[in-house]
Amino acid sequence: MSSKTARLFFIDAMRAWAILMMLQGHFIDGLLDPIFRDKENMVFKVWLYFRGITAPVFFTVSGFIFTYLLIRVPQKGLENPRVKKGIRRGLQLLLIGYLLRMNLFGLLSGTIYDSFYLVDVLHCIGLSILVLIGLYLFAAERKKYLFPTLLLGITILLFLFEPIYKQWSFAFLPNALANYFTKANGSVFTILPWLGYATIGGFISVLFTRFKDFKYLYPVAISVATIVGLTLIFYSSLGFINLYDFSGLELFKLIENNNYLFIRLGDVFVVFAIFMLFRQFMTNKTVLKIGASTLSIYVIHFIILYGSFTGLGLYRFMHHSLEPNTVILGALVFMLACTFLALRYNKHEAEIKAQISLALGYVKNQILELRKASVPMVREVSIRAKVLVRRFLRTVRG
Repeated sequence: MSSKTARLFFIDAMRAWAILMMLQGHFIDGLLDPIFRDKENMVFKVWLYFRGITAPVFFTVSGFIFTYLLIRVPQKGLENPRVKKGIRRGLQLLLIGYLLRMNLFGLLSGTIYDSFYLVDVLHCIGLSILVLIGLYLFAAERKKYLFPTLLLGITILLFLFEPIYKQWSFAFLPNALANYFTKANGSVFTILPWLGYATIGGFISVLFTRFKDFKYLYPVAISVATIVGLTLIFYSSLGFINLYDFSGLELFKLIENNNYLFIRLGDVFVVFAIFMLFRQFMTNKTVLKIGASTLSIYVIHFIILYGSFTGLGLYRFMHHSLEPNTVILGALVFMLACTFLALRYNKHEAEIKAQISLALGYVKNQILELRKASVPMVREVSIRAKVLVRRFLRTVRG
């Protein structure tokens, strides 16, 4: 097995792990009764810590995989075919992110709810991909060290100055744009500082690509990732206190007071080290398929849990109402269901997309005439919609 292939295997395995941890994390966090959220309970404490690792790993792996594919081809700059593919991918993720927050009932009544403009994981990853492309194009015809330097520098700057810019309201921007920078309106993720994890992922992929022929690549990479990771986890806060004592800069004290970014970055490096260490055991075809199906899994989980398009998700009916035993069993079933449906979708993707295209075209035409529609016409739309849904389900079942 070539080092190049193995490297992609362990990254896909990391991506599979991260998406599955995200599924159970969202399910348990959304449905567990608050009375059982005891931070003194060791089991809940461990679960909470590992839940916090998921998003940094997911963003970092996304940055790694995209940059790896971007720089491994011989063409440079705009001639690189991955540039156009990446732009399409970034815009696609932004579009899907907004579609998942769309409420069809509100749309049919001519209303777009404020939640439609909130920013989540897909928006940030899509925008991060576009930023990575911009950095790549800027550095393409310059010194080789410029691109990785920019990637590493952006991560450090975003993480260092987070205590400052997180206080900005961005009130001068329309809410739809401000939501990318502030959580004040309800956004779950913001491009700042989460872009920093994508850029550090890109930086790591550049190192892997540059040293791909080095005989001891993995032993060295595992050792460095472990040392850097453990240092950030256990000593970064102390380091910022020492910097504050030495320099008197209030910024270092603010970072230490809420040092989650650097500690989580340490977690990411440790996870990288673990997956690299056991990379030879991560070639299971199902695991790799899950790692390659993260977008489908994310979309399906969002629809089932949060009720995209209809508002009729598990979150609406079971929000913060389940006991631990029930929520754990439910999380396992939820993970299996979302993964199964995603893999089935990927198997029949062409047929399903054709059905969806027909359905969307039909819905679009009906929306244009909705305000003039009579009751019989509405009933006819409902009947036709049911027919389309049945066709869709038959396709999914194969």
